Amino acid sequence: MKTSFAKAAALTLALGAVLPLAAQAEEAASPLSFNASVTTDYRYRGISQSRVKPALQAGADYAAANGFYIGTWASTIKWIKDAPYNGGASLELDVYAGYKTEIAAGLTLDVGVLGYIYPSNDLNPSANTTEVYGALSYGVFTAKYSHSTTNLFGTADSKGSGYLDLSATLDLGDGFTLVPHLGRQNVKHNSAASYTDYSLTLSKEYAGIAFGAALVGTNTDAYVGGPSAKNLGKSGFVLSAKKSF
Repeated sequence: MKTSFAKAAALTLALGAVLPLAAQAEEAASPLSFNASVTTDYRYRGISQSRVKPALQAGADYAAANGFYIGTWASTIKWIKDAPYNGGASLELDVYAGYKTEIAAGLTLDVGVLGYIYPSNDLNPSANTTEVYGALSYGVFTAKYSHSTTNLFGTADSKGSGYLDLSATLDLGDGFTLVPHLGRQNVKHNSAASYTDYSLTLSKEYAGIAFGAALVGTNTDAYVGGPSAKNLGKSGFVLSAKKSF
């Protein structure tokens, strides 16, 4: 049966309206996401990984509807090339997998495993590290514990080290979020390398980019890097910008 020009035009207009909506719905429901960011200083557990200099970072995540997830993340680094390590790696590559679910009203459990890989790091023991972790979140509060199943970031005889992370995510309104954090890194058989770190991060999303400003510091001067032996755990102000898509 022939379709008149008017009917065809109406059908075309209807499809033109419906198909983009369907595509948007499919895109919104996609379990795959990506992110890219830049920071003035890559701090991890309070310690600079980039010699108190800028770093580029990117990642990808896949979150299934049943609560399981996998992901990867990478950042430029400098600490392994610096003395006293003098290794070969200039990149950190993380791979992780886990499961997140609500176990009671308002109480969320997140458990998983995370591998930190430093290609060609040349350290003995290797800087490559594996941790298992578990986190509980209730309301704005989160408590997380990470336990190393290998030596910790190239530190000898440190298998079984632990990191406790306490934080809160506070909505200040107008798109502003404030995250206070307190952490404790215990390095097994190495009390001199154990320390406490803290941070206070203010963030806001604008034009699809999440901007952050953080005060970060530790109570240790045991971590140094670079020709001038910079204190990598000193208090500092860190700016960042992150795009997710």
